[in-house]
Amino acid sequence: MISYKAQILPLNTALNDIPANAYIKDINNELNPYIGTYKATYQGNEITLFIIKEDYKLEKSSDKNYFMDALVVKYIVKDFSGKILQDTQNNSIPNIKLYSIGTRPAKNTVIFYYTGTNCGVGWGKIILQKINDTQVSWDYRPNDTVLDDSKCPPGTDIKIYLPETKDLIFTKQ
Repeated sequence: MISYKAQILPLNTALNDIPANAYIKDINNELNPYIGTYKATYQGNEITLFIIKEDYKLEKSSDKNYFMDALVVKYIVKDFSGKILQDTQNNSIPNIKLYSIGTRPAKNTVIFYYTGTNCGVGWGKIILQKINDTQVSWDYRPNDTVLDDSKCPPGTDIKIYLPETKDLIFTKQ
């Protein structure tokens, strides 16, 4: 019987420097201050973010697999009447993912990758900046996606429900 131990590297290790099956660990607990439930209102919608820390999350790149500590965000977006517009908290839409890919400790920020809504619409980067113990500032930078019927079946909901804005303040609940 052979025991194997993965190489442990700190957060923000460059992708090119990560060997296959390595573990990118939150050694300095940089992710912990962001854990919690946050709310904001934007254009009449209430957005609730549920941020948890997932240790040893499997990450797959084109040439290797590795593991990392990451913040994972699930969310619920409701309209002004309380009707749920989009809910990823209850895994009702498992193809939508939002998770951290790095930090900038000097700027109190965490960078997230967002897979986008259905058919990848709105995929891109979200940056959360910690303002204080109860507030974070939201900056969503979506990318473009070209769609056709072969990539996205007609009638699929491709609306982006997350706030496409910068400097939106979320308050910890």
